[in-house]
Amino acid sequence: MKRWMIAAVLVLMAGGVGLFWATRQNQKTEPLHVLLIPADGGTENGTLADYQPIFNAVSRNTGLTFDLKVAQSYGAVVEGMCNGAADIAFVGPVTYLQAKDRGCAELLAVAVKSDASVYYAGLFANKDAAIATAADVRGKRVAFGDVNSTSSFIFPMTMLMDAGIDPAKDLKEVRLTGSHASSLAALLQGQVDVAALSFESYEKAVRENVPGVRDVKIIARSDPIPYPPLVVNSKLPVATRNQLQSAFQNIAHEPGITPEMIRGYGGGQVDGYDAHFPAAKFTPAAQKMAMVSDALKAEILKKSAQR
Repeated sequence: MKRWMIAAVLVLMAGGVGLFWATRQNQKTEPLHVLLIPADGGTENGTLADYQPIFNAVSRNTGLTFDLKVAQSYGAVVEGMCNGAADIAFVGPVTYLQAKDRGCAELLAVAVKSDASVYYAGLFANKDAAIATAADVRGKRVAFGDVNSTSSFIFPMTMLMDAGIDPAKDLKEVRLTGSHASSLAALLQGQVDVAALSFESYEKAVRENVPGVRDVKIIARSDPIPYPPLVVNSKLPVATRNQLQSAFQNIAHEPGITPEMIRGYGGGQVDGYDAHFPAAKFTPAAQKMAMVSDALKAEILKKSAQR
C-alpha cells in the first residue's frame, strides 16, 4: 500500500475512534430530562424538592444524571413526553394514560408504602361549614386543580356525579387553580367552600403546619387510586429503560442509600419502588377518566371563566 493511502486510512481510523469516544462521552455526560407535573409543593422549588432525593439516589448507584424540571401544566408533561423533550416524567394516573394512549410513555416504577401503591382524592371543607357529605356540595363554591389531574379533578368530579350532582349545573362556582396546594389555599382563604385535592397534598400541608389547615375537615374520600407513577419515554433506548427499571426496583436496598432519600408523591417517604407494577391496575382510573367527557370539561372550563 502506498504511503499516502496508509496515512489516509490512519486518519480515518483516528477520526472514527474520536467520534466513538465523543459519542461515549456525550452519552456519559448528557443528563436524562425529567419533567414533573405541577401537582404539589405549591411552588416549583417545592415540587423539585419532593423528587430530587430519589433521583439523586438513582444517580448515585447508576452514574446516570438527571435534569429535573416542573411543567406548567399536566398537559405540558404529555406534550413533553410525546415531542421528545422529556425522557422520564412523574405524572398522575390520568396523565400516564393520556401519554400511553398516544404511544409516548411506558410505566417505569410506582412507589410502594406499607405494601400498597395507592392514594386517595378527597373533598375538604372548613370544619364549621354545614357540609358533611359529597351531596352537600350542591350549590357550593368549589376549587379543583388541573382538568387533567387525577385526584384534584377527575376523581372528585366522579365523586360529585356519584352523589347525584351535575358539576357543570349544580355548583355555584368553580375555580380551576392548577394545583392541589392552590386549591387548599383557596379554601383556607375563604375563596371557596370546598376544595378537591389528594390526601397526600392535604397531609403534606398538615406536616408543614400550613396556617389554618388543622381547621379543615374531610367530607369525602375516593376509592383507592393507583399511585402516581414514574413513566419513561417509549423512544428511550431499551438498555437505558432496563437500567432505570433495575435501579428503581432495587434502590431501597442499595448501600449508601438512606430511607430519607426514598421519596414519592408530595415528598413523603416511601418504602421503595415497584418497577413491575401491572399496567392493568390503572384500568379503574381509565374508567373514571371516561366518565368525565371532553364536553363536561368544556362546560367546567366555561363555568370557571364566568366567575
